[in-house]
Amino acid sequence: MVRLGLHKCMDKVPEAGQRVTATVSTHNGEVVHEGLVLPPSSPKHITLKLDNGYNVSYPEADLVSIEMLDQPAVATRPAIPTVKASSDLPRIRLIHTGGTIASKVDYATGAVEAKFEPEELLNAIPDLAAIAQLDSVKIGNMFSDDIRPQHWNIMSNACTEAFEDGCAGVVIAHGTDTLHITSSALNFAFAGNGERPPGVIAMVGSQRSSDRGSSDATENLLAAVYWAANAPQPTGGAGDSVVVVMHATQSDGIMAVHSGLAVRKMHSSRRDAFQAVNAQPLAKLKLDGSTFSATLTPYYEAAREAADERPVSSTSSTYEPGQRLAQFIAGPWLHAEQVEAVVNTGVQGVVFHGTGLGHLPIDDPQGDAPENTSLWRSLTRCINRELPVLIINQCINGPVDLNVYSKGRKQQAMGLLGHGVSSTPEAMIAKLHWCLSQNKDSAKAMSEKLGGEHRENRYE
Repeated sequence: MVRLGLHKCMDKVPEAGQRVTATVSTHNGEVVHEGLVLPPSSPKHITLKLDNGYNVSYPEADLVSIEMLDQPAVATRPAIPTVKASSDLPRIRLIHTGGTIASKVDYATGAVEAKFEPEELLNAIPDLAAIAQLDSVKIGNMFSDDIRPQHWNIMSNACTEAFEDGCAGVVIAHGTDTLHITSSALNFAFAGNGERPPGVIAMVGSQRSSDRGSSDATENLLAAVYWAANAPQPTGGAGDSVVVVMHATQSDGIMAVHSGLAVRKMHSSRRDAFQAVNAQPLAKLKLDGSTFSATLTPYYEAAREAADERPVSSTSSTYEPGQRLAQFIAGPWLHAEQVEAVVNTGVQGVVFHGTGLGHLPIDDPQGDAPENTSLWRSLTRCINRELPVLIINQCINGPVDLNVYSKGRKQQAMGLLGHGVSSTPEAMIAKLHWCLSQNKDSAKAMSEKLGGEHRENRYE
């Protein structure tokens, strides 16, 4: 091991991959960190991956000393022998889009990198070989917040190709931040026209990267592959054309299968961040040792029984990437000038996250809020231009019900859409985008159940 003093540290920071103990000067005194040097997060900084999986970064000027340590044995560990799956198992295709799921640590640098080849997955998670024969395709390596409608089309086409190739199911590995948006969009892509996909499509992500001891990546991926290989065929009408498989609780062992039209990311970091909205999970998967057992919920069993029999879609419908949808939050800060300014950019639809049951500030009962009257006039102009105006619920849980108060009935009379919506805001925005892309009558389609949205069931 070699110890470098302050001046030497300033001359040269160790290269990425070097394991070090770094003493750093902070406002609270000197702090000592041990970890792997990563490529710096900013110029003239040193970035370390700590043993707990977190990264820290400091200006080089704050370095007091660095002790270069011997590399751990894991850096040169021998390759794990390739595990082969039985040819009798169902074929499942993994579609990799990015995110931390289906990734593992490069122990030379401490960085997490995408490993999407089936051999890599089976080597990293040998239990997959007991569930399915995996093949894979990489269509991107993106943070999910960078995903756009054109990427939904790529994913849906990749699903269609997988089924044409004889796969029984598909697993889409996706970042969690917009996973519920993509799952909504893909549901309408396969079920919007009254059809159903040829097989099971399960989306999966991980809240915590695979280099952390608390990672949920392995169990989530195992569960998603299990569901894709063993689940009943989707009906298309029960919100099951595309499902999301994630942790049901903070603890390991129980996974939830959610309708892609009824799930939302409800927490930024918890492992059970994905929860059903105005609905229940479709199923629970319990991991006992290396074996899963699946239990359909009464909620899903009833939805399957009530669903109409649909033909299998030979291909998915697509989204027009050029569509522009504007979103506004109802409340004291919403003004007509904002709406007019955005509408004048040429948007194809306007979405308002309404308060309570779906209300907007468009009344001036005391004569002291002329901005409310201005907003009402602005919305009237939108309707006169035949611009779809959709109301969704910023409360998340509960329906948009425009029959309860006179305010809501006034909004309906104006031509605003959204009455009766009980799906997630993201599902409804995706639905509006799909309707516009398919040249559907938005007013008619938004009130219909195209793929299992508008669920009437509540938490029970």
